[in-house]
Amino acid sequence: MNCTPKTSVTVLGLGLMGQALAAAFLRAGHPTTVWNRTSAKADALVAEGASLAPSVGAALKAGSLTIICLTDYEAVRELLRPSEGELAGTMVINLTSGDSAQARAAARWAEQHGAGYLDGAIMAVPPVIGTPEALILLSGPQAHHEKHRAALGSLATITYLGEDPGLAALYDVAGLAMMWSVLNAWLHGTALLRTAGIDAATFAPFAQELATGVAGWLPGYAEQIDRGAFPAEVSALETDVRAMSHLLEESEAAGINAELPRLIKAIADRGMAAGHGGEQYPVLIEEFSKPTGR
Repeated sequence: MNCTPKTSVTVLGLGLMGQALAAAFLRAGHPTTVWNRTSAKADALVAEGASLAPSVGAALKAGSLTIICLTDYEAVRELLRPSEGELAGTMVINLTSGDSAQARAAARWAEQHGAGYLDGAIMAVPPVIGTPEALILLSGPQAHHEKHRAALGSLATITYLGEDPGLAALYDVAGLAMMWSVLNAWLHGTALLRTAGIDAATFAPFAQELATGVAGWLPGYAEQIDRGAFPAEVSALETDVRAMSHLLEESEAAGINAELPRLIKAIADRGMAAGHGGEQYPVLIEEFSKPTGR
């Protein structure tokens, strides 16, 4: 029998994700207090055993661990500011989406008011919260992570990234760059094939296999980036640029939006102008690392 004491938790914010977080804690046996501006959103959770706090201050006092999941960091500050006197001695884990500068500022603000703080990013949709398939990234003081790791494991697979509280948000937006780039590339290819009567469902398996293959290149490309050496082991950038021209010309001839291939080629052309034509594609990290317009 598992006799490990369960952590009392508070969840502030009961949108779809907040409700999923609170429900996962309840399923795992943690005494759970919830609060939301619209209290009716707590009804189903209360029916499952959660306690509804009458105020944010009361909610902060109720749990030894407070999870916040709101629309943005400004909403977090607006919510907590009237009750900032109640923050001393609390442990706050902020799972609100934002950027790394906001995360670091929130950590400083929480610490100035005596609260422990971890920042996090949820890499999952609400239905999988509470399963190992869900992933939550955390950053901030390692001691806080170690102390609350078991309770947080009720929500997802937890990956701790380091002491810098901005790391979780930074990983999150880096992941978004990947996600939207892959989806936009697929949409462009789909638009191109539709001009020949090929539907999206027919192209999708081919695109999925190609995306999986390209993903397999990443570890080797990462080694080149970290070494700062880009030998053309598979293909030189100058060869890739010729293929980019084919993509751009085909898109324009088909009468579809050519902004994406034009952007791809413009970045590669800058790499060529910088003398990297004989090196492998990851050398373009030099272009991505520059401020816009340089």
